[in-house]
Amino acid sequence: MAEDRVLSRGPKAKPGRRKGKATAPRRGKRGRRWFVRAALVLAIIALLPIGLIALALVPQIRPVSTLMIADLIALKGYERQWVSLDEMAPVLPRSVMMSEDGQFCRHYGVDLGELKVVVEDALDGEKTRGASTIPMQLVKNLFLWPSRSFVRKGIEIPYAVAMDAILPKRRIMEIYLNVVELGEGIYGVEAASQHYFGRSAAKLSAEQAARLAATLPNPAERNPEAGGPGTRKLARLIQRRATRSGAYTGCLELDG
Repeated sequence: MAEDRVLSRGPKAKPGRRKGKATAPRRGKRGRRWFVRAALVLAIIALLPIGLIALALVPQIRPVSTLMIADLIALKGYERQWVSLDEMAPVLPRSVMMSEDGQFCRHYGVDLGELKVVVEDALDGEKTRGASTIPMQLVKNLFLWPSRSFVRKGIEIPYAVAMDAILPKRRIMEIYLNVVELGEGIYGVEAASQHYFGRSAAKLSAEQAARLAATLPNPAERNPEAGGPGTRKLARLIQRRATRSGAYTGCLELDG
């Protein structure tokens, strides 16, 4: 009986070991694991656009914009016909470049001079301009949201620099001209040319190309076919600049 009583007590607890204190190291390890996992997820999200940009090196890849995806989700649909840069009238990319980003061939994704002016104006409390280059606008169209903010601008800049480092200038311009919004549900210069002028982007006149370029900053309010006096005046200015843009558009290697 004495032996039975000894055995019924079970194994002796090791001295100095308490159940409450054993959970603290486990909680610390669990917290570190969650932190590592969260950091890994954030890194993947941050690097995903870089991978998609690199994928766009393949000529057969035809990217779509976030606005196009939003139209599909809303069951609106959209018009877009992909055309290569060589299938566009040379005056069209020249006009867009003179309207949107005159230093496109000279900067590395970001126009530091324009950006400096914007920052100085913001610090002085003045109304700022966009200072967006074509790579920055393309990054916004492909990966980000349309509303303006310093947060979005801060995200645009490193991605635009990466895009300019990875993709040739011709490819950046080609993708931009095929995803840019030019009216409600109208994306890309080919669909816009057919919609507004009844002809392909390859057959646009200098005036028509300038009108499309003048529409880009605000396609919701500017109509290239029947724009107001301000739009027509801007289009004439773009047309004059495009005729003298040879020294600025060399990186596009345009014929004609």
